[in-house]
Amino acid sequence: MRPVTPATTPDREKVRAAEIVASLCLATDIGMGFPLEHGLHATLMAARLAELLDLEHETARHAYYACLLVYVGCTTDAYEGTQIFAGGNVTENFIPYLFGSRGERVRGALRGALRAFPPPDATGVQRVYETAKRVPKALTKSRGHQQSLCEVAELMSDRLGMPEGFARMFYFFTDRWDGQGLLRRASADEIPMALRTAMVARDIAYQRLIGGDEHALKTVVKRGGHAFDPVIVETFARNADEVFEAGRPEESAWEAALAAEPTPHLFVEDDGVDRALAAIADFSDLLTPSLIGHSSGVADLAEQAARIAGFGDDDVSSVRRAALIHDVGRVAVSAAVWEKAEPLTTDELEQVRLHPYHAERVFARSPFLAELADLACSHHEHLDGSGYHRGLTAQTMNHRSRLIAAADTLHALTEPRAYRDALTAKEAAEIVVDMANSGLLDPMMVRAVVEASGEPTPEVVYPAGLTDREIAVLGLLARGLQTKQIARHFNVSPKTIDTHIQSAYRKIGVSTRAAATLFAMEHGIIRSGEFPIVNRNVAS
Repeated sequence: MRPVTPATTPDREKVRAAEIVASLCLATDIGMGFPLEHGLHATLMAARLAELLDLEHETARHAYYACLLVYVGCTTDAYEGTQIFAGGNVTENFIPYLFGSRGERVRGALRGALRAFPPPDATGVQRVYETAKRVPKALTKSRGHQQSLCEVAELMSDRLGMPEGFARMFYFFTDRWDGQGLLRRASADEIPMALRTAMVARDIAYQRLIGGDEHALKTVVKRGGHAFDPVIVETFARNADEVFEAGRPEESAWEAALAAEPTPHLFVEDDGVDRALAAIADFSDLLTPSLIGHSSGVADLAEQAARIAGFGDDDVSSVRRAALIHDVGRVAVSAAVWEKAEPLTTDELEQVRLHPYHAERVFARSPFLAELADLACSHHEHLDGSGYHRGLTAQTMNHRSRLIAAADTLHALTEPRAYRDALTAKEAAEIVVDMANSGLLDPMMVRAVVEASGEPTPEVVYPAGLTDREIAVLGLLARGLQTKQIARHFNVSPKTIDTHIQSAYRKIGVSTRAAATLFAMEHGIIRSGEFPIVNRNVAS
């Protein structure tokens, strides 16, 4: 295996495009119900097919990225799909037959319809009725859905920093070699070679998933000259063992997939990084109507609040970026759950509680995104440990993750949900202030978020009734600074600082620096790197 080029440059503002799109590929895996890394395995086989076909460099490059992004439109019309396919997984019921012969597609569609259309608890006459009712709706929506898939893939590709001319390839996304695709836009060589290669690799990976190597070989060979380019299929058939082996990396599929990217590697830089992360935000928000614009809205609010809270430029940037990607794990949960007006079942509640975990796993492999995910995936945590999915406490949440949690809570309250109407900004502000006063959200971060929302700066209660200045002084005192040093930092007299210290001690119920420091750590008032370190060489 070729050595992997470092995923990011030291300045962190130049990121490999493959690192971002491979992470998004993992998100499409969970969104489609595939095993995690399924898309990476397919991409490795696509890269091997490209070598065996001796494709031109740019064509092989396009095939690589196309395979990663094949299902980037999987959240398109997802909620509408749940209204039609009530009783089963669309991936399991329809994708196996998608590239089959006309007869296979008809028979497969009928079998899939009987499983997927009726609600799971429907029986007898009701199953027949529900299926008959939903089939015409599915046929009506099918063409529009496929057009949406093409258009969304095109738009997302551009925003993700793909090579020039790449995105247009997805115009032909649903076409077949024999011209029998639903949209009938192209056939044979009119379909870009890179896309033809990627789609064969994807079907190989899926057929192998459901039936093993022998089944995959037999099925894909039958589709040569029909759904697929016969030259690509013949090349696969002659080298099947080699292609299968490429899709079974001995070590990390992530490392192997990044190593397989054709050189020179593609990078997104500066504003392009933010544009790509904003595309990921929109990918997750497309899942349901009530989520449209949620992630970008949280990012805007969190960014403004971070500036109000006095964060440095680097922290402001990381807060915004983490907020953009915070809800990607939602795609692992059915849109029907997110849009359910009735109380959720125990199982549905557990699915919801796990969505930050899924986001964490999607981004964990990327050095650049993993750092952001650590912040992003804490957006449902509470300072008292009652949040999810990790049950973090004040001691284990830094101020950036606390701010994102506050921003996500407030912004979500102002959006409509199936089970409630949107609240006004004032009503939402009152709720998050109550949560801060109850010890769930950070008071300082809530105050900044409420102010950023345009509402008056609220009165919030800090632990033990400490004031802003007492908290700041306590933080520096815990660092080992002397009274005179703290006074110089705030440009006040040592007597004033001593008054703050004694007041804080009384409120906390301690009399020593060590005990005050322990209280501060226990309540998350200080963490490593959260407060400035004043020059210790200043004379006391």
